[in-house]
Amino acid sequence: MPAAFTRRHAITLAAAAVAASAGLPAWAQGFPTKTITLLVPYPAGGASDFVARKLQPELSGKLGQTIVVDNVGGAGGSIGLMKALGAPADGHMIVPGTPMELMLTPLAIQGIRYKPEDFRLAAQLISTNMVLAIRPNLDVKSVEDLIALARKSADKPLSYGSVGPGSMYHLIGEKFAQVTKTKLLHVPYRGIANVIPDLIGGQIDMAFLPMAGPVMPTIADGKIKALGITAKAPHPLFKQYPGMAAMPGLSEMEFDLWLGLQVAKGTPDDAVARLNKAAYDALQNAELRKALEATGNAILAPKSVAELAKVYASEIERYNAIAKSINLQPQAQ
Repeated sequence: MPAAFTRRHAITLAAAAVAASAGLPAWAQGFPTKTITLLVPYPAGGASDFVARKLQPELSGKLGQTIVVDNVGGAGGSIGLMKALGAPADGHMIVPGTPMELMLTPLAIQGIRYKPEDFRLAAQLISTNMVLAIRPNLDVKSVEDLIALARKSADKPLSYGSVGPGSMYHLIGEKFAQVTKTKLLHVPYRGIANVIPDLIGGQIDMAFLPMAGPVMPTIADGKIKALGITAKAPHPLFKQYPGMAAMPGLSEMEFDLWLGLQVAKGTPDDAVARLNKAAYDALQNAELRKALEATGNAILAPKSVAELAKVYASEIERYNAIAKSINLQPQAQ
C-alpha cells in the first residue's frame, strides 16, 4: 500500500473519530467533567443540609469529582431552586430536593417561576416521618392533651413554626388544625435551623419537624418535647412516640417526607443514569447508612430512572390534592 495513501487513510480515520466523539453523550465523554454542586435550598443546619453533607464524600468518590455544598435558603426553597435552574442542565448542579420546595412552594407562593415538572428525579434516597414537637415548658403530655389545650385557647391560638408557606411543615400544621377542629397561629421561618431555637426558647408552641438531622438529638437532650409522629405505628428507633394516624379522628395525619436528587429536566439521560447509579452505590456504604438511619431516616430501595419518573408524577398529583383539601392559597412574599 503506498505511504501517501496510508497517511491519508490515517488522517481520515482520526477525523472521523473526532467527529463521532463530538456526538457522544456527556457520560460517554467522561461525565462529570467539573466540580459538582449539591445545592441545598435551605440554610445550613437543617435536615436536607444534614443529608447533603453526609452524602457528599461518598458520592464524590463514586463520581470521581469534587462536590461542594451550597446553601441557598429563602421563600420556601424557591430561591435555591431558581438558582439551580439558572445553571446549565448538564448534571453538575444537583438539588437534594423534597416535595416541600418542589411541589408545595409553587402552589403556595405567588410569582414562583418554576413548576415541579421543571425537574427530574435522578434518585430517591431516604424517607422520614414528621414528629410533633412542643416547647419544653408547655404543660401537656400527649397529643390528646395538646388538642384539648388548643381547643381551650381559641382566643389566643397556639402557634406553630414552619419553614415557610407551602412547606410540608405548614401543610401538616394546617391539616392538624383542620382534623382536630382547632385554631392555630402559623409562624413562618426561613429554615428549620431557625425554627428549632425559637421552639427551645418558647417563642413558638409547637412544630411538625422531620425525624432527621438535628431534631431527634435535640429531643433526646430534653431541649424540646415530642408527643407523636405522623405515621400509623411508632418508629422502630423511637417507640416511645405513638403513631398519630392510629389515633381516633387523626387517620389523615400520616405523612412521610422523602428526599431525592433532582436535576433540571433537560439534563441528558446518560448523565441522569450515571447520577442514579452513583447515588445508590453511595448508599451501600455502611457508615453512611448508619448515620442516616440513626436520626430516623429509612433508606429507600434503588429505583431506575424510568421508575422514578412515575413516582415523581404520582407525588405531584398527591400533593396537589392535599393542597386543595386544605384550600392552600398562593401568598405574596
